Amino acid sequence: MIPDGARIVVGGFLSVGTPDRLMDEIVRQEKRDLTVIANDTARPGIGVGKLIDAKCVRHAIVSHIGTNPETQRQMMAGEITVELVPQGTLIERIRAGGYGLGGILTPTGVGTLVEDGKQKIEVDGTPYLLETALKADFALVHAFLADYLGNLAYALTARNYNPIVAMAGETVIATAEHIVPV
Repeated sequence: MIPDGARIVVGGFLSVGTPDRLMDEIVRQEKRDLTVIANDTARPGIGVGKLIDAKCVRHAIVSHIGTNPETQRQMMAGEITVELVPQGTLIERIRAGGYGLGGILTPTGVGTLVEDGKQKIEVDGTPYLLETALKADFALVHAFLADYLGNLAYALTARNYNPIVAMAGETVIATAEHIVPV
């Protein structure tokens, strides 16, 4: 279902709550030129790091790449582009995309290099940056439970990104630990 060049948003934090079987399948199918929106690029061979290792990613929008030296190497070599976004801003931009909003206002980055090229809006005397919403063609999530109607329930730290990520994809593809009746 996922074509080359697709924009995907992936749930999870490092490898916790990441749909690993979906990462493996994207690599197996040798997808290319993906834009990946995720908390991070994990570590080599783990989570989203599998996509980085296989050179499936053209552009990554993430909060950090510090645990993946391969992402850093590819970025420095100009093989991929990376947009680093503060973690809270990232998840709020994804949430805004899921809710159909145009973006969010945040004070994070005001007065720094982060504000370059961004619209600055003042509300009640406080400056904010307009950060646009993030939406994707596909949301890839991992759930603890799924029922036959597609309802998903998340456990432990998989609850941090997965429910919000699921809202931001035009199509949601989920893996689950357990599939149960409605």
